[in-house]
Amino acid sequence: MKDIEIARSIIPKKINEITEKLSIPEEFIENYGKYKAKIANKYMNELKNKDDGKLILVTSINPTPLGEGKTTIAIGLADALNRLDEKAVLALREPSLGPVFGIKGGATGGGYAQVIPMEDINLHFTGDIHAITSANNLLSAMIDNHLYFGNKLRLKKITWKRCLDLNDRALRKVQIGLSNEKRSVPREDGFDISVASEIMAIFCLATDLEDLQRRLGNIIIGYNEDDKPVFAKDLKAEGAMTVLLKDAFNPNLVQTLEGTPAVIHGGPFANIAHGCNSIVATKMALKLGKYVVTEAGFGADLGAEKFLDIKCRCAGIKPDAVVCVATIKALKYHGGQSIDDIQNENLECLENGIENLLVHVDNLKNKYQLPVVVGINRYTQDTEDEIRLLQEKVREHGADISLVEAWEKGGEGAIDLAEKVIDLAKQKSNLEYTYSLNEGIKDKIRHVAQKIYGAQDVEFSEEASQEIERIEKLGYNNYPVCIAKTQYSLSDNPKNLQCEEPFNIHVREIILKNGAELIVAIAGNIFTMPGLPEVPSAEKIGLDDFENIIGLF
Repeated sequence: MKDIEIARSIIPKKINEITEKLSIPEEFIENYGKYKAKIANKYMNELKNKDDGKLILVTSINPTPLGEGKTTIAIGLADALNRLDEKAVLALREPSLGPVFGIKGGATGGGYAQVIPMEDINLHFTGDIHAITSANNLLSAMIDNHLYFGNKLRLKKITWKRCLDLNDRALRKVQIGLSNEKRSVPREDGFDISVASEIMAIFCLATDLEDLQRRLGNIIIGYNEDDKPVFAKDLKAEGAMTVLLKDAFNPNLVQTLEGTPAVIHGGPFANIAHGCNSIVATKMALKLGKYVVTEAGFGADLGAEKFLDIKCRCAGIKPDAVVCVATIKALKYHGGQSIDDIQNENLECLENGIENLLVHVDNLKNKYQLPVVVGINRYTQDTEDEIRLLQEKVREHGADISLVEAWEKGGEGAIDLAEKVIDLAKQKSNLEYTYSLNEGIKDKIRHVAQKIYGAQDVEFSEEASQEIERIEKLGYNNYPVCIAKTQYSLSDNPKNLQCEEPFNIHVREIILKNGAELIVAIAGNIFTMPGLPEVPSAEKIGLDDFENIIGLF
């Protein structure tokens, strides 16, 4: 059965049953139909004296273009913990429409380890990302309106971009203001995908509505004729933007196929943004569950690094255990086997590719000082010889390993992983960051590149170096760094899968996101507005008899 068929074959609990399971009073719940709800942020005031649960981070190796089932394992793990009578809650990101209609598909898990209603979650859900898009583009409209009416702020260089939650490479650079109206100001603009917008980062890092509005006001929209920053608050835009985000800022509650509560809120990409769900959702989940299973996007070099060095630092939290997900097919792909031949046994390529997994395990265990278990998302074509080789190599490296069959069996297929996670979470977790915020911007980027990616050094373009000088002169150099690079390799070259030769990271652009309090480094040939593949998933999606959605996965 396909994922969407499996999801429809299960009769879900009404969302009120899920809120009752979590003992959330009705006054703090706003239902979005029968199976979705929002939890009011003010409910945190009722929970402030309650102890936090254990935080379990699920991350992965560098993925193949189709992903490695990280979300599937996170969901299966949470279901398994509940089967063991441990009160578990999921805290996940919201899917973007870009991958849904692109190549990767949705982000609700797979098989019998899914969050539902999967069609709603993967499409418009409760409208959060639309609200973020609207807030972003309201600011753009106010900027151009300000230029139209005389430019009293003397804006000379505008750095703010519009956004759209779809993959559309044609919008990377656009010309606007071409209506030939007397006072229109033609200029070059561009679009980011909404999940890479600074508004999304602010949304996920803000601690409450007051902090949200403060951060929105601090967005730098450009620079004036004196080369001084101009802020969103100079346009008096922050109040209206906060209003657009007010309802969206309340975390969303849904469930897994097995009835495990799932808080899904915020969805920045990890290759071009910071890759973690919202702080408010994670902190709320920690008050609601004994165990909270969360994930960070793409591989551990991106999502986990940003989760640990950015989100944990900002939120004052740390994981009690980490699961590093891999598939045998992805390891063979990293070892040189072609993606067309990846179903066939190849022990040589598997052994070569295991090195990618061991780098991530070493980073998590020895650099960040966190307890780690490897979770293998098992496929039916995985052979006993492949499994045996993988188990031997991982255990030689000093880590435990668990074969997970959550796609086929739901929570039952992740019981072994759940038991290992419970044991790991009893150990002491001492999170050590990759860098200090007091270091220079280039030093922070080098620390990530050398310690986590294994790079020899970092090369900065002249433009990037000039922007770093500007940021340091403005006094904004104490922010964490968020490196945007390919997810497919530890390097910034998506074709350099094995990274056998020494490599450098090439930073071509630096972007100050003052509202999000991040410094973004664009490395390699990565874009903040992705494009569609030659054959996008959108071609397969439609309606069966104009009633049921088909082709969604």
